[in-house]
Amino acid sequence: MPKGKLFSGEFKQRVVEDVLNNHISYNEAMKKYGIKGRSKIQQWERVYLTEGAESLYVDRRGRKSTGRPATLPKQVEEDLLAENQRLKMEIDYLKKLNALVFKEEQQNRKRK
Repeated sequence: MPKGKLFSGEFKQRVVEDVLNNHISYNEAMKKYGIKGRSKIQQWERVYLTEGAESLYVDRRGRKSTGRPATLPKQVEEDLLAENQRLKMEIDYLKKLNALVFKEEQQNRKRK
């Protein structure tokens, strides 16, 4: 059961355009159209000015759907795994090379 009254997009647009074009206050619009609370009109006005009149027809209640997580195509996933393996091998090679160079430098220092 909804908490408040549901208003159509056409009704919202009529109220907002009346407020903007005829320069009536929110309180006057509340009385004229039978709306409880000025924040509803302020919200409609903000949406109308930022997103246009069409956005008043969109139902914005409830939680937004998160959607499904994106899955990579099988070939892309295989390519990434292969590249990951290659990079790990490269890191191992560079570590061994660095250790070998360090060992040679220490031996050269001892000889001098």
